[in-house]
Amino acid sequence: MAAKKKIKKRRKWYSGGLHFECVGCGQCCSGPEEGYVWIKKREIELLAKELGKSVEETYEKYTRLIVKRYSLIEKSPSNDCIFLKNTETGKGCQVYNVRPNQCRTWPFWSMNLHLKDMWEIAAVSCPGMNRGKYYSFEEIENLRKQDKWWKE
Repeated sequence: MAAKKKIKKRRKWYSGGLHFECVGCGQCCSGPEEGYVWIKKREIELLAKELGKSVEETYEKYTRLIVKRYSLIEKSPSNDCIFLKNTETGKGCQVYNVRPNQCRTWPFWSMNLHLKDMWEIAAVSCPGMNRGKYYSFEEIENLRKQDKWWKE
């Protein structure tokens, strides 16, 4: 009878935690590449309320349908998020209080956390990575897996 092998669970490279502090540079919201900022129905409802617009108008004016999901539109030709605005201190989100979950969880996305090299590549364009507030492994995992930020 063959002995059972113990499967050793691999430690995540960021198990010791990471540092991140948003510096308001707007790089994560900027082109030149085209991207997607996925937004859920409930987030669109909250966005509509924040903007003082109807849900239908918000869908029409600020989103695009990609297969069966909605994404915020981007400004042309820059490919910046439609809600990225210049401020006195740099760039900022016009709808920060109701920004989509995808925006709230940056830079703790699975693609950035897959390998340390992926984190470091993202850090080249994000000056807030590897500095500022310390996030424990548990905090990172909670953000990475977060599906919604609003309270019902």
